[in-house]
Amino acid sequence: MQPGRVDHGTEPPDPKGPTGGPTRRRLLAGLGGLTAAAALAGCARGSSTTSVPGAANLYNDNATWSDGYEKAGAVLKRVCGFDLRPLSNASTTSYQEVVQTSVQTSRAADVVKWASGYPLYSLARSGGLTGLGAAWDDAVGHGWVSPQLKPAVTFDGTVYGIPLYQSSYVFFYAKPVFDKYGLREPATWDEFTHNAEVLKKNGVTPFLATQNGVWPAFEWFEELVSKLDPDFYTRLVNGKAKYTDDTAVEAMTIWRDFYAKGWMTSPDFDGANGPAQMKAGKLAMFLHGSWESAAIAAAGLKPDVDYGAFIMPTVHSGTKRSVITESGVFAVPKRAANHDGGMAVVSHWLDPRVQRVWSDFLQDSSANPTVPAGNPVIEAVQQDITRNRRTLLTRYNEASPPNLIQGNILDLGNFMIHPTQIRSTLASMQKRADEEWDIWRKGGS
Repeated sequence: MQPGRVDHGTEPPDPKGPTGGPTRRRLLAGLGGLTAAAALAGCARGSSTTSVPGAANLYNDNATWSDGYEKAGAVLKRVCGFDLRPLSNASTTSYQEVVQTSVQTSRAADVVKWASGYPLYSLARSGGLTGLGAAWDDAVGHGWVSPQLKPAVTFDGTVYGIPLYQSSYVFFYAKPVFDKYGLREPATWDEFTHNAEVLKKNGVTPFLATQNGVWPAFEWFEELVSKLDPDFYTRLVNGKAKYTDDTAVEAMTIWRDFYAKGWMTSPDFDGANGPAQMKAGKLAMFLHGSWESAAIAAAGLKPDVDYGAFIMPTVHSGTKRSVITESGVFAVPKRAANHDGGMAVVSHWLDPRVQRVWSDFLQDSSANPTVPAGNPVIEAVQQDITRNRRTLLTRYNEASPPNLIQGNILDLGNFMIHPTQIRSTLASMQKRADEEWDIWRKGGS
C-alpha cells in the first residue's frame, strides 16, 4: 500500500485457494481465539496493544502508512478528542487470520483496517463488529460520502465499515509520448485503439498488463467487462450472470486481440517498473488504481507535465459510463478495549479537516467528495466522475466471495500467459462461481 507500496484495500487472500494448498477456510478453522490474541500482541508493530488514554489503537497491514495515520490522528485529536495509534502487521495472510479471530476476543484492536465488499461481509458474519449506521448517516447528511458506496459497506442491512479512502481505476499515460505522436486523451473506443496502433507502430508498448504479484491479473478483466456493460458486471460479481455469457466472452476476445497485436507488456512484467518505463518513453499507458500516483511521483514524474490520466472509454457508444472504485474501510470490533475511542475516530474520519491531511498524504482522492485531490491529475479524474455521473462499481477483488475471487485471479493470470484459451478459462471461472456461491449462500466464506 502506498508511499512506496500502495494499499489495495486488503490485498487478495493468499493465492492458494480452491485450486490447491491450504485455503483460508481451513486455516481459520484451526486458529483459535487465544492464538489470535497472542498473534495480535506479537505481530503488531508497536510496543503494546494496551489502551493508551486519548488514543485508539488501529490494527493495520501497512507500516508505510503509519506517518499518514499519525498526521490524520493529530487532526482527529482536535476534532473528537482521540488520535490514532497505528499497530501494523506486514504479513497479509497473518493479518487477515488474526483480525478474523481476534474480533471475537477481548484483545481486539479499537479500530481495524479491512477491505470493503465481501471481505467485510465475511468479517461481519462473525458477529464481532459494531454497527456504524449512525456514523454513516451523519456522513451522508453532511455530503461527506457518496451513497453509492453504501452497498459495499453494508451486510444484512447494517453498515459495518466507514470508507478509509476511495481510489478509481484509470489509465495513467506519459504526456510527452502522447505529445510526440500527436495523440490526445481518448474520448471514444476508436480513439483509444487508434492511440495504441500509433504507439505500437513507433516502437512504444501501448499498455502495461501484468500478473506479477498475482492480484493484478483481474485489472484488465474488470475494466473491459465494465466498459462493455456495467450492469452486466454488477450481475456477474453478484452471482446473477455467468462468466460464460456473451459479454464476458467479448471482453476476453478484446483482451486476446490486444495481445495478438503486441499492445501489452509480457505477463511477468514487474508493475513496479511501470512509472520508470513511462518516464523513459518505452511504455505509454498504465491501468491501475489512482493510488499509483504516489509511485509515479516517486519516479520523478510531475502531474499534468509528465503524466495525465483518463478513464477507459466505453467499447460501444451509448453504454452507461462507469468507473471501478476501490475503498478500504475502518471497522470497530464490539469488544474493543477502547470502544468509545474507536467509535469517535471512525465517526469523524470523513470530516474534511481530517481528509485534507489524509488525501495529501496518499496523493490520491478522498472518500469525501467535498475534499478535492491535491494532485491535479487525480482531481481531474474526480471531476470527470462527477460531471459524467459515472456509476461507481466495486473493484473485482472485493465484489464476490473471497475464495471465488482468489481462484478466478489464478485463472485470469493463466489466461494472460495463454491468451487464446477464452472458453476454457471462462468455463473454469463459472464452475468455481457455482461452487463458491453455493457455499457462501449456505453461510460459508
